[in-house]
Amino acid sequence: MLTMDGIGVLFTLLCISSITAIAVFIWFRLARFPFTLVRFSVALLVGAASCFPAILLQTILISIPGFFPMAGRWGPVAEIFIRIALTEELSRLLLLSVLFFILRRFNAPVMADATGLVAGLGFAILESAVIGASSPHNTLLRAFSTAPLHGACGFRVGTSIEMFRENPARGILRFSSAVIIHGVYNFMLRIPGTLPSIAAVFIALSVFITAILAIRNKQPNVHSK
Repeated sequence: MLTMDGIGVLFTLLCISSITAIAVFIWFRLARFPFTLVRFSVALLVGAASCFPAILLQTILISIPGFFPMAGRWGPVAEIFIRIALTEELSRLLLLSVLFFILRRFNAPVMADATGLVAGLGFAILESAVIGASSPHNTLLRAFSTAPLHGACGFRVGTSIEMFRENPARGILRFSSAVIIHGVYNFMLRIPGTLPSIAAVFIALSVFITAILAIRNKQPNVHSK
């Protein structure tokens, strides 16, 4: 059972982990992007919920005898790109597909790019809070690197779902790019030294800014009448 101190620490971790998501919501409001608080909250919850199928898939994969030969040359690569990056992006793909299906049933606009980005931030909030509980000193760093990384990958997964409807090959490539970016980021963090960590942060911020600019460039189309 959580004590009052434990609840306070958890609340603090959640607040720190939410910094990027709060900044994005403020930007949506200032830019008058048609994304309500309810829509934003639902996307965050869907993203957070995608943590659970990811954990399930990761548990299943690691329980397969010989699937990850950690002592071999390709063991770490399989761990980073398949058990972590691929399972997390697949989980995002699954839950976002369900959300988009529900929205269309109610004739609501999908806005796949923005919804995917917010869902990625929701995943990062829950993941960062859980990891921060055991390593509090990493929480602030994760808020400004891991959160943008998940947001950018969520953006790519969201757009891949829309692309797949008209061009399956393009959709698969878009989804694959999310897995590759995610894997490269994690791989850089595994390399000892300061320079690889800086490179990982640079990757996260670069792809996040690219996602933000892509969403921003849709604004004239959204507001045109």
